[in-house]
This record gives sequence, C-alpha cells and structure tokens, in this order.
Amino acid sequence: MGLSLNLYGITVQDVRRNVVPAVLYEDALRNEPNAAITATGALAITSGIKTGRSPMDKRITENPESRGDIWWGPVNLPIDALTFEINRERARDYLNTRHRLYVVDGCAGWDPDHRIKVRIVCERAYHALFMRNMLIRLSDEELAAFGRPDYVIYNAGKFPANRHTTYMSSKTSIDICFETREMVILGTEYAGEMKKGIFTIMHYLMPRRNVLSMHCSANEGARGDVSLFFGLSGTGKTTLSADPSRHLIGDDEHCWTDNGIFNIEGGCYAKAIDLSAHREPEIFEAIRFGTVLENVAFDPVTRMVDYSDTSLTQNTRACFPIEFMHGAKVPCIGHHPENIILLTFDAFGVLPPVARLSSEQAMYYFLNGYTAKVAGTEVGVTEPEVTFSACFGAAFLVWSPHIYADLLAEKMRRHKAKAWLINTGMVGGIAGRADRIKLRYTRAIIRAIHDRKLEHVPTTTDEIFGFAVPTACPGVPAELLVPSRCWPDPDAYKRIALHLAQLFDGNIAQFGSQCTEAVLRAGPRLAA
Repeated sequence: MGLSLNLYGITVQDVRRNVVPAVLYEDALRNEPNAAITATGALAITSGIKTGRSPMDKRITENPESRGDIWWGPVNLPIDALTFEINRERARDYLNTRHRLYVVDGCAGWDPDHRIKVRIVCERAYHALFMRNMLIRLSDEELAAFGRPDYVIYNAGKFPANRHTTYMSSKTSIDICFETREMVILGTEYAGEMKKGIFTIMHYLMPRRNVLSMHCSANEGARGDVSLFFGLSGTGKTTLSADPSRHLIGDDEHCWTDNGIFNIEGGCYAKAIDLSAHREPEIFEAIRFGTVLENVAFDPVTRMVDYSDTSLTQNTRACFPIEFMHGAKVPCIGHHPENIILLTFDAFGVLPPVARLSSEQAMYYFLNGYTAKVAGTEVGVTEPEVTFSACFGAAFLVWSPHIYADLLAEKMRRHKAKAWLINTGMVGGIAGRADRIKLRYTRAIIRAIHDRKLEHVPTTTDEIFGFAVPTACPGVPAELLVPSRCWPDPDAYKRIALHLAQLFDGNIAQFGSQCTEAVLRAGPRLAA
C-alpha cells in the first residue's frame, strides 16, 4: 500500500498507493469539503473554482529533441526547460507539505505493444479515485512488477503557479516535458486535466510508431464490425456509441494500429447534464458505488441527483470504470473499423442528417472538425457560432493536424473503411426557427449504417457540399434527409448553405500547403 517517493524529492511518509474505492470514499468524506455519497452510491465531489480545462494555460517544454515535431501555436504553447523545472519544484515542494499523498499506478492503452505506464502523485482522494477509474487497472501481480513508470504526473492543483514566472499567463499552469517524461499541474483541481494530459502524451508518442491516436468513441457489433464516432462536445459521441445492441470499446480516446484499434483508457468520463434513464440508460445505470460525480447538485436529504441543475457548471461529469457500462468489451480492443462516423451539430440546418463521404471528403471534414454552438448555451452567444477543431480534437494534438489526417486516410484506404457525415443538429432551418433532429432518427441512421442498409439506397449529390446524400433510410422520414427539400424558403436555404461553405473554405486554407488537390477539391462547391 505504501510507497517511497524519495526518488522524486518527496519525503511524505503516508503515501497510499492504489488503494481501493472504499478507502478513497472514507478519506474524501473525512478530508474534503462538499464530498457526499449519492442515493445510487456514487461519490459526489466538487473540483473547486475550475470546473473545466484551462487550454490557454497548457505548456509544452521546448527542447531540441522534440521541438521540430510539435505544432506550435495557440494549442501548444512553449515554455523553456528552466521554467518547467521551476514549476516542477514548486509542485514537489507543495506536495512535501501534505500529511498524506496518493499514488495511482496504471496503464494507458489496452494493446500491450503500445501501452505506457503512468504514475499519478496527488493529494486529493477524489483525484486518486478519478484516475483509478480512468487508467487501466492492474492486478496485484502487475503492480508488484510495475517498476519505474514511463510518465509521472505531479498534481499539485491546490497550489497556484507563480504568475510572475516567465511564460505564465495566470495562476494555473499545466506543463508537459516529453524529454523528462513528466507533467506538472498547478492552480487547477479539475480532474480532467490529468486525463487529457495523458491523451496529449499519447498523441505525441503514437504517430512516431505509425499509430493513429484519435479523439473518438468506438463500439463493436455482433459480427465483430467496429465503428468509430468522431465529434466535438454536444454532438452525441458518447450517447450514440452507448448502443445496447453493440459492445462499447470506449467513449473518448482510441488508437488505430496495424492490428486494429484499442482504447487508451480504462474508464468513461461522460457528460452528466440532463442525464436520464430514458435517454441514456447505459450511462445512467453506470452511476453507482465507485463512480465519481463531478460538480453535480443533489438533494441534501434524499441524496438524489438533479442532473438538470447547472448551478455549479454546465460541465457536470460522471467518471466510472468502463466495465460499469452494460455490454462493455473488456479488453477494450477491436478489429479494423468498418465505419468512420463524423458527427457534427449543424446549427444552420443545411447539412443533411447523413451523407456518404469519399476518402478525400473524409479527410476534408476530418481536418475541419466542424460543429456549431447554439444561442443560449454560452454567455454572449446570440446567433449560431461556428467552431472548427482540427481532427475533432485540436486541443489535444501535438503534431500538425495533417499528420493525423494522413494516417487516417492511409488506414481507411488499406482497410476499406467507409466514411459518413452525420448531422445531429438542426433540420429544416436555422437554430431558433427549426428543431433539432430527434435522437430516435439519428439512432435509426446509425443502425442502418451498421446493418449496411445505406450502401445501396438511392442518393442525390448535394449541390453545394458535393457529397452523396441517401434519399431513403429505414425509420427516418424521407423529407428530412435532403435539407434543400425541407426548408420552407429555398432561397434562404441556399444563402445560409453558401455562408457555411465559405466558412469551411476559409478554415481549410490554413492546411492548404499540406493537402493534396484532391482533398481541397473535396470541399464545398462555392461556384454553386
């Protein structure tokens, strides 16, 4: 249970390594404010002032060995080696003042050929339970043989960074050094920083091995057919992959190797806002003893959670081991994907509910990573607001996006994967004047893809976007499938569609020198 951290300059005597959830519950209830057990047995906890990631405070150490590999810019901000060492010493010094520390040793990556060993050092029982759920849990024999980890994360999130230190933009700093294989967290207690830090590390390591790291969910059908679901927050990535008729491989982070795909994580980190047993029964039923409920509101007497209450944050979350999901596939490994599904929430209502993509179109829309925010979801958003996030996860990329896109195209061609664009947003008009497509229709579309019922139905070529749009789908009204036919004002449809097409054209320009002519031609036809 105990472990010496002297190797890291940490001399705390009470170090609790890989303790069981019951002990972490007890420690959280004794020592952490606002910790409580909910009616279903989950541990409800708050993450402090920060209830989401701090992307503008993430830094990567600029060293000669890795400098040329990194996509420097707003996503990957640099610090020098000295500043990293200053922040690491600040974290270690703070951790040395604690009476008790937790260590979680686990792995990232279910494929034994590509997994890495990770060690978390933290002071909060909540953080230890969170990462116990999110890393791949090891047997007693594996822990005994764990040895030195490949990466160490020092989570001193209660202690601020010194904002006067060079490169610091606030009291929060999340720093990664690929050369020393360490990560330091200061000034934020949001647990998702650890999870996404490991994802960033895998995004750096895997392409060096010709392995595609991906921000996507994955599931598998009865015949072993695998589907990947790419999509930004709010597009349905977790909801649509949690299908009772299929096995869940993972809900967020995967890699595609020469042998197939594997989940990076050992757990799920699901959005909990408006969660219900009716809409998302698999996730709802996974919230039990061992689950961390982050920043949710609950009745102090009955301990029933109100998932519609966003008084603490819109970003309420549930973190649990993947085996809590009914039908989860463990080990979380699958064959080469048969279907690549790109999810988008189109608030303009001009993209079809489903479109078949060529390999070039798949690369084009993968590089753009489009979705849209709807008025009212964030302060200051009064009209649909376009979001482009390369590879549907720009915040976690380390290499230039075209590296991941090229790997995707190569693997799709080699393994003959089909690609689909799915709009889970508006149909028949812009947000505020039309309705979002019903979840049951989107589920019917996904089911038809898996049953191969959309491969031979009649299609029409979208006049502006150029992709093939099925005109029939079991369980979906035909009038919803072709947007130009369900808008009451055809001129308004064309005007809005051309506006969105121009936004795509402007965004892809940043990758122009890295794309083939075929990929650039796969975009919207502005001459329309």
